[in-house]
Amino acid sequence: MNPVYCSKGHENPPGSRFCLHCGEKLGNPVTQGIQAGLTLSERYVIVRQLGQGGFGRTYLAEDLNRFREFCVLKEFSPQVQTTYVVQKAEELFEREASVLYKLEHPQIPRFRELFRSKLNDKEYLFLVQDYVQGETYSALLQTRKQQGFLFTEIEARQLLQQILPVLEYIHSLGVIHRDISPDNLILRSTPQEPIGLPILIDFGGVKQVAAAVASQYYQPGVGTPSPPPTLLGKIGYAPPEQMRTGLVEAHSDLYALAATVLVLMTGKQPQELIDPHTLSWRWRQEISLSSNLAAVLDKMLSPAPSDRYKSASQVLAALTLAQQPLPKPTAATVAVAPPVASSPTPQPQRKEGGVPVKTLIVALVLTMTAGLVAWGVTKFFKSPSDSDPSPDTTQESTPTSSAKPTQQTKDPLAKFSPEERQRKQTLNDRRQKLAIDNDFYVKLVNQVFREKNRGLGERSLSDGSEDEGLRVRWDQTGKDLLDKLALLSLSARRQLGSYTADKRDRWKDQVNKIHVGSRSLYDLGDAAFFTQFPEQQGKNFIDQPIGQVWYGFVYDKLNDILAGKAFRRIVFDPGAIGKTVSGTLYGGDGKVFIAGLAKDQLMDLKLQASSKVLLSVYSPSGKIRFLENSTRRSLSVTLPEEGFYEFVVVSTTSQPVDYQLSLQAVYQNASPTPTSTTTTTPEPSAKPTVTPSDEPKENLSP
Repeated sequence: MNPVYCSKGHENPPGSRFCLHCGEKLGNPVTQGIQAGLTLSERYVIVRQLGQGGFGRTYLAEDLNRFREFCVLKEFSPQVQTTYVVQKAEELFEREASVLYKLEHPQIPRFRELFRSKLNDKEYLFLVQDYVQGETYSALLQTRKQQGFLFTEIEARQLLQQILPVLEYIHSLGVIHRDISPDNLILRSTPQEPIGLPILIDFGGVKQVAAAVASQYYQPGVGTPSPPPTLLGKIGYAPPEQMRTGLVEAHSDLYALAATVLVLMTGKQPQELIDPHTLSWRWRQEISLSSNLAAVLDKMLSPAPSDRYKSASQVLAALTLAQQPLPKPTAATVAVAPPVASSPTPQPQRKEGGVPVKTLIVALVLTMTAGLVAWGVTKFFKSPSDSDPSPDTTQESTPTSSAKPTQQTKDPLAKFSPEERQRKQTLNDRRQKLAIDNDFYVKLVNQVFREKNRGLGERSLSDGSEDEGLRVRWDQTGKDLLDKLALLSLSARRQLGSYTADKRDRWKDQVNKIHVGSRSLYDLGDAAFFTQFPEQQGKNFIDQPIGQVWYGFVYDKLNDILAGKAFRRIVFDPGAIGKTVSGTLYGGDGKVFIAGLAKDQLMDLKLQASSKVLLSVYSPSGKIRFLENSTRRSLSVTLPEEGFYEFVVVSTTSQPVDYQLSLQAVYQNASPTPTSTTTTTPEPSAKPTVTPSDEPKENLSP
């Protein structure tokens, strides 16, 4: 007999009525779906089933392309199996996955790729993400209840301070989790980073897509009434308006987080803490909390959305201010405070070891930084080697007391109008939130601004009213650049200003290990970069600040290739002489395909796509470029080498474009029969090597 599993994936002996790990009743145990040991997409080996929900199962798998590293596969299979429905489901899932893939935070599992697989004549979609080993907070609560105790107020406050920066991060990118609960928070048990911090899993956006497919593309007439629309979120955890209408905002996640904290402290489900007649929370009958935390939770759980906190940073500020007494207004603090009446926004940053940054001292330092940035902005076009005078020496000397220049030094924003101060403060807040180094940011804006305003020459802008219009344009240039830099991953943004040729060489080695040449990597990076910066085409920019942005896009494409999102190996089916692959490319996207082919085979390649899709074809050694960023749609050639040939398709438009790539390979003196296909995809004797020609294009060469 097979083992049985609870909804959390715990394995139990056959015939068990209760889970031996968490105590869950197994009256309706999770049934096994895909058999362990089966390999999907020639890459993922199923280990066991982890759980089962309303839209499919979740599996633990090993990634053969990552030295059998564990990962999680989330399954979805449309109930109606028509070509249109399956394709539409894949499009919707890919759109959602592309959003989730951009999330890069140590407390969020990384989304890797989306792929389709056919099992038993049924189409399945699988979303792949990192595996987090540990216990859910739901399981931790069950263990504590069995031991006779619950989560304390100190632990609850700590959980809030640890997870709120994560919510601030995802909300800043326009992502709402939709389904926060103890089941979707995991305390990692492995010794890797982040140690001792909760991990946020199971974003509800994927379920929302599954629900849309189930309702919108359900086809009546098969004897079953059309299913009602599915509203996501757990009853009691999700706010009432989310359960009624499905509409969500940032405060929806804050409501669910507050409900989660109360469940952990009381040991009771939300339905037990809500009055069934008035629908108001009555948790105070169960526990006694400090007045501050009680007030914060009440505001997070307000029945009217307008009465709740609007952002995670507001909740963090409320918790932080209550923990520490406000400093007395000394001369130092008055001098540091900016003239704009705005409290600094806590950022989702971490100290070494994973401790969130949230003290008032740090907030004051950030405020000082904002002022220094605003001053540095007006001194653009100066060489980094120039010795700038201190801020107060740039002002006319006055016969007043020494206190005035001291205040100007610490408050350089004071010389600007309130509108300009607010504009510069907003820009600096955005830059900090994106984790972009300030020195690099100023150099980048200077470069782009100078290229747009060449008539200014090398002169600096003044702080006076005569250059106010130019300062507006400088700030607008900075805003436009931040919008484009936001497309990069968090890790890529953090490295801006520090990319080197040595790092690029290491990237070459990484892609070579999976039989991809660096030219293919650069093709993907070029497409993404030039889609955002078309004016840089043909320029030699690699050693300029904008060259660092190119590095950032290439770095992200490197990770896309290594994760399998932008990389696929073409393997012919048994008895076949060719293979067709297809998909959709979004703004500036690209994909690398490789196929192991033999010398002297006749290769026939056809691409069906709009003229906005470019095609490149490279030999295994990289010495021969059959096509490079070409609009040609076919290629027939006798192959000069044995090894992995590379086929790169990239989009040069911001609109989604479909493509279909068909590849055939046979020996010229062989008939296209199954007997001739045994040698169509031989393994190469050695991996492709990087040659001197396998460098960035001429205009990018250092």
